[in-house]
Amino acid sequence: MPRSRLTILAPALAAAVVLTGCGGGQAEPEDDKESAGSASAEARPGLDLPDDVQLSFASDAPSDARHAAALADAENYLRALAHGIVAQDPEDDAYRFYSEGQGARYAEEQIQQWVGGGWTATGKDRYYRTETADVGDSQGVLVTMCRNQAGYFGKNVRTGEVERTEESLKSYQKFSLLMRPVKGGEPHWAVQRIEVQGEVKECRR
Repeated sequence: MPRSRLTILAPALAAAVVLTGCGGGQAEPEDDKESAGSASAEARPGLDLPDDVQLSFASDAPSDARHAAALADAENYLRALAHGIVAQDPEDDAYRFYSEGQGARYAEEQIQQWVGGGWTATGKDRYYRTETADVGDSQGVLVTMCRNQAGYFGKNVRTGEVERTEESLKSYQKFSLLMRPVKGGEPHWAVQRIEVQGEVKECRR
């Protein structure tokens, strides 16, 4: 699929929190309690992907238990987004479990674009250079990471043809995910807001 489909920007997260490195960031996050079908009372959904779809996360677990849990579920959110694309389901329960508000809307819109264009995914999607930071009242955790999507392609659902693209600066993105703990049901963290920056030179490797 066209590379531009993979670099659509979400509304600026900077409007809600100050983006900082590990250990920083004391701005109060915007209170976004709107839930787009969050399944917080349910058990964790399956995130199985076909053999030709791989998400690679190269990160060390933070020593802080809260940060480690937030990072783990930020990664699960991204797996869930891929799960929705492969399932061809813009209302997939997986991403709804791991997101609320703008985070859920972003996932739904991304999946809908793939489905509407007749595409599924194939290849290896890489995430790395992860950082975590407390925000606001310290209940929230900001997770940032780089992405290299050079090996991640669109595959035509009808024909099975893979649209391969050459690696370029467009292959590199930076994700910023504002995580908040979800109360009730299975304890976990959910993406409240997400920002995706495209063509990020610092992520090139």
